[in-house]
Amino acid sequence: MTSTLPAATKTQVKVPAQRTAVPTAGSTSRTSPSASASPSPKRLRDSRPDLLLCGLLLVAIMVVQGWNIADYPTLSDDEGTYLAQAWAVQEGRGLAHYTYWYDHPPFGWIQIAVLTWIPAQLAPESMTVGSMRAVMLLISAISAVLLYVLGRRLSLPRWAAGLGMALFGLSPLSVVLQREIFLDNIAVMWTLLAFCLAASPSRHLWHHFGAGLAAAAAVLTKETMLLVLPAVLLTMWRHSHRDTRKFAITGAVTACTLIGVSYPLFALLKGELMPGDGHVSLWDGIVYQMSRPGSGFILTEGTGSYGVLQSWLYYDRVLPLGGLAGALLLLITWRWSVTARALAGPALAVAILAGMALRPGYLPAMYVLQALPFLALVLAGGTASVTHGVLRRWRSTTEKRALTWARHGVALVLAAAAAVYVVPRWYDGNHTAMTFNANAPYQQASKWLGSEIENPGDTRVLVDDALWLDLVHEGYKPGLGVIWFYKADLDPAVTKTMPRGWRDLDYVVASPTVRRDAVDLPNVKAAMDNSTPVATFGTGEDRIEIRKIEAAGGDR
Repeated sequence: MTSTLPAATKTQVKVPAQRTAVPTAGSTSRTSPSASASPSPKRLRDSRPDLLLCGLLLVAIMVVQGWNIADYPTLSDDEGTYLAQAWAVQEGRGLAHYTYWYDHPPFGWIQIAVLTWIPAQLAPESMTVGSMRAVMLLISAISAVLLYVLGRRLSLPRWAAGLGMALFGLSPLSVVLQREIFLDNIAVMWTLLAFCLAASPSRHLWHHFGAGLAAAAAVLTKETMLLVLPAVLLTMWRHSHRDTRKFAITGAVTACTLIGVSYPLFALLKGELMPGDGHVSLWDGIVYQMSRPGSGFILTEGTGSYGVLQSWLYYDRVLPLGGLAGALLLLITWRWSVTARALAGPALAVAILAGMALRPGYLPAMYVLQALPFLALVLAGGTASVTHGVLRRWRSTTEKRALTWARHGVALVLAAAAAVYVVPRWYDGNHTAMTFNANAPYQQASKWLGSEIENPGDTRVLVDDALWLDLVHEGYKPGLGVIWFYKADLDPAVTKTMPRGWRDLDYVVASPTVRRDAVDLPNVKAAMDNSTPVATFGTGEDRIEIRKIEAAGGDR
């Protein structure tokens, strides 16, 4: 589209005391109970200050992300595709609204189907992209809390864990992308759960097996999460006890593999593992994903990847660039900083994802979603390291009061400078997200097609998937009446119902996505060339035209 099991470990090895402190490598002197006013709790629920801080931040994140969620940002074809596939699962029509061709593992939209099942039963007409974005709030809430828990388990001070949560949930870049129905958002939630279980202070073996299960769920939601698995293993290695480490790692890898292999096993049982005549295959899907045309080097002006990078930086420079700087700082100070070593897993995740973004391959706009939680954590960790250096480094019991006050003065100046730079920019970005209606043209086009077409049940119209479900609810036949425009050229099950090509269609809804991709789709391009606008909503590049196709040779 264009995002371990408690193995029967009956070991006789004597497991050391459980629920002991985080291993030496993962704790820091300034965050230990004896040295900090905010010790990291064994469990979040045991600490009232942590619950209060996490709760307040969660409310702020939910308000900012939820307000105006249906109207901003602009609906995307990918969102419509995943929601339409979830609708197909709910309706018992299979794994997709057209032939499932192994573009992504289906676990992602199966979860969306579960999340939207109740609202779809109560109000079927609400099963549209804008209204169903509300379910992503639940995913965002879980991910934000998991990030706070992970920060505390990685021995960040309370304020730094809160800073990481705020960076992750309130950055305008996060607000925009986390609102959208992307598989990446759900996969990030599972990945954070895997990290939290891998860093569990209890060190139960089942926690580590659970980390493997969560990692497998993340990969089956969005296959690109495979890239982050080494960082999960590194975190587990550092936080497991040396006497049980081999069981923890083995169990986690085994559980992850056993669950992950269910996907190719599913294809094998359907006879669709390898290519063959008359059917799709998992192998063809992998080949397609691996051979997608590259979008150029991300730092070369004029390439597609450069444009994607600029779109990220348009919404927020603080989190992407500050996170990379934080990861670099932790890397440089690895030898001396316990914080750097404690955050080795998230820092490795940032390094892997940044390295992949630098290769001249295909770079989708939602790619940064996978990196956002780790960028937030390493930026918060880097901030904690700098704060520690200013307030504590080379400090002795005989230090003069004036020098101590100077240290606090420097810390306040740095904090004030950061606030002066960040707050206005984040206010502008989030104010736009909370007030601007970018989807009025889609809403107007849907209303027009539902009221101005006399017999929608006998009308064939090409649309992008952002509108597909709206028109199904308006009475158009799903699949061959309202047609996802790619299928008019790429799906034999659809093209065989169009013996005269574009002449067998009545309307084409020319959204920005349809206009952009029509050049590579002969039937769609011909439908565009042989049609005239009967209604236009919006202006400029974002306009949506409803074009009536003038079929040469008479009506079909």
